[in-house]
Amino acid sequence: MANLVIVESPSKASTIKGYLGSNYKVIASKGHVRDLPKSSLGVDIENGFEPHYINIRGKGDLIKDIKKEAKSANKIFLATDPDREGEAISWHLATALGIPVEKTLRVTFNEVTKSAVKAAIKEPRQIDMNLVDAQQARRILDRIVGYKISPFLWKNVRSGLSAGRVQSVATRIICEREDEIRAFVPVEYWTIDASLATLDGKDFNVRFYGNKKGKIKLSSEADARKVLDATSASPFSVSSVKTAKKKKLPAPPFTTSTMQQEAAKKLGFQSQKIMKVAQELYEGINIGSENGGVQGLITYMRTDSLRVSADAMAEAKSYIEEKYGASYCPSSPRVYKSRATAQDAHEAIRPSRVGVEPVKIRKYLTSDQYKLYKLIWERFVASQMQSASLSTLTVDCESASYIFRASGYTVDFQGYMAVYEETEDDTARNADEPSEQRNIRLPEMKEGDALKTLSVTPDKHFTEPPARYNDASLVKFLEEMGIGRPSTFATIISTIISRNYVKREGKMLVPTPTGEVTNKLMIESFPDIVSYKFTAEMENDLDGIEQGKVALNRVLEDFWGGFERELSEANEKMKDAELSVPVEETDIICDKCGSRMIVKNGRFGKFAACPNYPQCRSTKPLVSSEQSAEKDKKPQIIADFKCELCGADMVQRSGRYGSFFACSRFPECSFTKQKTRDIGVPCPKCGSKIVMKNGKNKTVFYSCEKYPACDFSSWDMPVNEKCPDCGEILFRKKGQSVCFCRTKGCGFKKEIKE
Repeated sequence: MANLVIVESPSKASTIKGYLGSNYKVIASKGHVRDLPKSSLGVDIENGFEPHYINIRGKGDLIKDIKKEAKSANKIFLATDPDREGEAISWHLATALGIPVEKTLRVTFNEVTKSAVKAAIKEPRQIDMNLVDAQQARRILDRIVGYKISPFLWKNVRSGLSAGRVQSVATRIICEREDEIRAFVPVEYWTIDASLATLDGKDFNVRFYGNKKGKIKLSSEADARKVLDATSASPFSVSSVKTAKKKKLPAPPFTTSTMQQEAAKKLGFQSQKIMKVAQELYEGINIGSENGGVQGLITYMRTDSLRVSADAMAEAKSYIEEKYGASYCPSSPRVYKSRATAQDAHEAIRPSRVGVEPVKIRKYLTSDQYKLYKLIWERFVASQMQSASLSTLTVDCESASYIFRASGYTVDFQGYMAVYEETEDDTARNADEPSEQRNIRLPEMKEGDALKTLSVTPDKHFTEPPARYNDASLVKFLEEMGIGRPSTFATIISTIISRNYVKREGKMLVPTPTGEVTNKLMIESFPDIVSYKFTAEMENDLDGIEQGKVALNRVLEDFWGGFERELSEANEKMKDAELSVPVEETDIICDKCGSRMIVKNGRFGKFAACPNYPQCRSTKPLVSSEQSAEKDKKPQIIADFKCELCGADMVQRSGRYGSFFACSRFPECSFTKQKTRDIGVPCPKCGSKIVMKNGKNKTVFYSCEKYPACDFSSWDMPVNEKCPDCGEILFRKKGQSVCFCRTKGCGFKKEIKE
């Protein structure tokens, strides 16, 4: 009789089949086979929070087939994913199949490779009930919160809403950021840039810093004028030239959180997509017989650990020495310390085999698989490489006791930077901070050298509000606050969007009116549920259950005591209260009564309806401004200017060459205006603004805002910087990190630090 191996996914099953030979049959459970019922709470709170599990609808035939295979099997190996949920699935399978827990053979592997799978089969263990209980506790807590609070929301906000324990906290985070943005008051500040030259004619730029006592903030035009008046009457000289050597350490290999953050920034992937593609890479892909056939390309992708096996470090060292040379290897393998709250159940995310270079297997992968695998591979290899050596340079130039500064660095030895560089944080830096440039070109100078003043230019700015959260920044915040765990981040984001508490605007996460009203009600009525601290402590309690330090029932009882009291008080407080969700207006005018139509939710999604219902029952389908690109977008975006022919609202439309603005009275009025965006660069011909426009096939080009009166236009992006050799404006090609001079015969190029 053959041995039976049960995994979760069919793709993993097909991968493992090739590893174990004819004595093993591998089948997939296709995820969970049992769960709490959808039609009722399914938890007996009065009797020790006993859960009532049932077979998932539609899984009956699959369970019968697995039972049939299990009866004739010599041994049954449960090989679901190596985490709490995987352990719970194995336990549910054992229960559904009627196998005593003490007789189950549980196997786990951190990577789906032949050696790892065979090694796991040789060392099976029993199901870890601590892991199972930790997962059960999470499921029961979420079920209690959802089934007890949702009716409260139906009664007080709107029918059909549902509450989630961690999702409610995530919604609060996004709502609070929106409140910060609304309350933000811009503050004026000024910068002053000076263009200077050495006596032999080599020019360079510096920015106002302060004086010898320290940094000075220019808060008004008067502050800036004081500096300008002083420096206009005083020559510049070099007051300080400081050089230093420093080492730049590589970033550690990925955890689930950092992978989601970096893939969102570098690849533009959403969290759910990142985890889906990572799952595919983990479970196995046929990469050709020359590369080993079907195998998992990365280690398990749900982890908060930075630990790496000794074998993987040795393999990485061997590869680096062969590919780059011994100088690129540190004297000892790099070991990274995990966060104090990390579970450390698995290794960091890394390639299963360093020798499987992304470029070698590109033809076997989809575009998304290749991009994510390349990111993981490069991050891990770089994490085991020598530090980069940098020469830093800071030049201070003085005039009238004021200091202007230029700073940057050149790379002496690339080290890990030959393979990978981490994306900088998206957090906005104030423009008055001198930016450090990479591989800067500054002329030879020494302290005391006299300088020529070419120009001193002031510029007015206003501070900007904090940025809205995107997938990357929200995941980072959740991890820092201890909210959720690696396996839950993507689900949290997808859930709050699907429940219409949050919507996407581009890459940003924005609360909906429903989300804001619900969040306000949750904060007032269930402060513990949406408390950052309470939610983080609950995660610690679940970790305690996993480690066998805390009993499942004790955690549930402690939670229920406070929650039951809050629920009772909330129902009493809201007995006579009336809440309403703000309506979302469209620019669609009702044909019957002339009112501006509003967005309504129906059985088949959103639609436009007359606000005077039931007196007027007019409805219209919603078509978004970009041809139904996303259902949750407003149907039309109203511009901040009026039609130049009739004075009506201008609205955003979508055409064959991208977005543009058109009169809302079309076809009565056919006035249109192309959508442009100021890029903050002056026109080199007339000094007006250069704007970005849509070109053919949704490409973009750049032209003077006064075009065609001024005929400047370019497919390359102009940069707000002039060529140091010829003084002409510099340009940058799309997708490249190099700016260059287009003047014939010049040839100047410069790398841009993103």
